[in-house]
Amino acid sequence: MDARAEAMAKARRYLRTRGTLAEPRRVRDQVASALGALETLVADLAPEQAARRAVPGEWCVHEIVDHLVETYRPGLDELRCLLADRRPPGEPIPASLQSKAPLVRPWPWLLAELRRLNADVLAALDAVPGGFAGTARAPVVMVVNVPAAGGGFRPVHWLEELDWKAYSIVSWRAHTLDHIAQARKVLAA
Repeated sequence: MDARAEAMAKARRYLRTRGTLAEPRRVRDQVASALGALETLVADLAPEQAARRAVPGEWCVHEIVDHLVETYRPGLDELRCLLADRRPPGEPIPASLQSKAPLVRPWPWLLAELRRLNADVLAALDAVPGGFAGTARAPVVMVVNVPAAGGGFRPVHWLEELDWKAYSIVSWRAHTLDHIAQARKVLAA
């Protein structure tokens, strides 16, 4: 099996076991844990620290949080569609979505918006009726890094159709944890 196929199979197993087959409360708790870890990481950063570009070619923490806010907004709309057992309209959320001018947004506003969106996501998950399965699926742009020839990693992209639990796990757990790791790398540099 080549690296792409192996990465896709691994991601699908993760989404099935951590999402689709998981109890709704476990999905909610895993999402809450990731969102809480993100909020804790960025809560006390000064605007100058968040905007510092420490690693060439990497987003600064301010841009990372901007990206998360920009993806969480339409993601919340898509989650609400899935929880109404409807396929979200339109195209999947782009993988590298950012606002038009991320560094122009005031850092305190960005943090407040992140906290508000996190609370809205958790409220949506808290409101899931007991026993709700839902049949609707949403297309998600999956991005996984695989080893590159000659060292390092290269991103692999594909579209995956996800139920509400797998969607929640990829959108607010895996995605958030990836960006927490990225932010930690930038802060450590």
